[in-house]
Amino acid sequence: MAVIALKCPSIEVVVVDISTTRISAWNNDQLPIYEPGLDDVVKQCRGRNLFFSSVVEKHIFEADIIFVSVNTPTKTRGLGADKVADLTYWESAARTIADVAKSDKIMVKKSIVPVKCAEAIEKILKHNSKGINFEILSNPEFLAEGTTSNDLFNPDRVLLGGRETPEGQKAVQVLKDVYVHWVPVDRIITTNLWSAELSKLAANAFLAQRISSVNSMSALCEATSADVTEVAYAVGRDSRIGPRFLNASVGFGGSCFQKDILNLVYICECNGLPEVAHYWKQVIKANDYQKSMFVNRFVSSMFNTVLGKKIAVLGFAFKKDTGDTRETPTIDVCEGLLGDKAAIYDHQVTEDQIQRDLAMNKFDWDHPIHLQPMSPTAVKKQVTVTWDAYEATKGAHGVCILTEWDEFKVLDYKRIYDNMEKPTFVFDGRNIVDAEKLRKIGFIVYSIGKPLDAWLKDMPAVA
Repeated sequence: MAVIALKCPSIEVVVVDISTTRISAWNNDQLPIYEPGLDDVVKQCRGRNLFFSSVVEKHIFEADIIFVSVNTPTKTRGLGADKVADLTYWESAARTIADVAKSDKIMVKKSIVPVKCAEAIEKILKHNSKGINFEILSNPEFLAEGTTSNDLFNPDRVLLGGRETPEGQKAVQVLKDVYVHWVPVDRIITTNLWSAELSKLAANAFLAQRISSVNSMSALCEATSADVTEVAYAVGRDSRIGPRFLNASVGFGGSCFQKDILNLVYICECNGLPEVAHYWKQVIKANDYQKSMFVNRFVSSMFNTVLGKKIAVLGFAFKKDTGDTRETPTIDVCEGLLGDKAAIYDHQVTEDQIQRDLAMNKFDWDHPIHLQPMSPTAVKKQVTVTWDAYEATKGAHGVCILTEWDEFKVLDYKRIYDNMEKPTFVFDGRNIVDAEKLRKIGFIVYSIGKPLDAWLKDMPAVA
């Protein structure tokens, strides 16, 4: 919405939310999320043609186009639990719009939703519309956290899906006219409504599949003394494949990949396609396996126990250039590694957020309870959160690098080594440090998918 306001100064953009706290945060100088470049865009437009308001009904009434970006959490109980998206908030938003609207509206779905969601929403609107016409469009986002601003300014494509009726195509053209202010026409793809809905799930599933594929190769590289970086480079030079999303790591995270694949699995099951569902389920299993293998390697190197040992965890966000911790692999790694004590450092994630995430059940992050104050009893007492990497590593037996922050590439590892217990381990879950340089200092180093250190060869990963 901020980029639309910047590129379309003649259009008034109002972001509304029922949470007054959230809206207040967006109206302050310190924005509630970290995203490179976002501050500048918001500050240029806010108060001019970009506004943030909690007066939801007023702005629904006045709007010509309504972008719906409400949460679509994974259900935690009932039919489809742990797979299918919960459309409670979407339904609530649709009913509110139907109650308030007094003129025709174009509704644009930005939320990730199951295929055919628009059909269900249309039924709600039709039976509550009082003669008002609603056209529903699907305009999924294809953004990567950390590069969102560039992804919006220079998108690979903008996807617009609408009904194949005169009214539906007219609505598609209205939204297309917004994007052509800065997006080349040949990058704006128009499809039917269902293709647009499925394309978002498919894109995330394919990207996650690439990560799980290269991670499966990383395990084979370790077993054969091959180097996954070299293998990925060779594979990526194939023009049919390309180099992106071929970096081996401790596993993928974020709010979309796992949720979308599970949603895709459920849709396949509901449509009588169990083999297809099983295929995509394996992508999730491969990701879980990668995290387990990382933990097993670490524990086995420490004589099969971390009890009484301090572990330094560098990085909690699911990737660099974001403070987002949703589905971060660090949570699962920490659950497997926490002994009596651990120190976690990430300069973009608060202690409250880290403690909250470690205390949460799976998928809780996707529900409103995630925003509530944390119970003191939920705190992981053995976890210390620090704002200094050197303090986190002081007295530690091992270091786990779990986010690829550039800062971790240039730390003074000689200083870190001198202040750690011996033998001293570095487990690089993102392959960002110079392993040979660290070995010369005295570290025992594990890099995913790289030839194993002699120490690690003698201590195979536990089952």
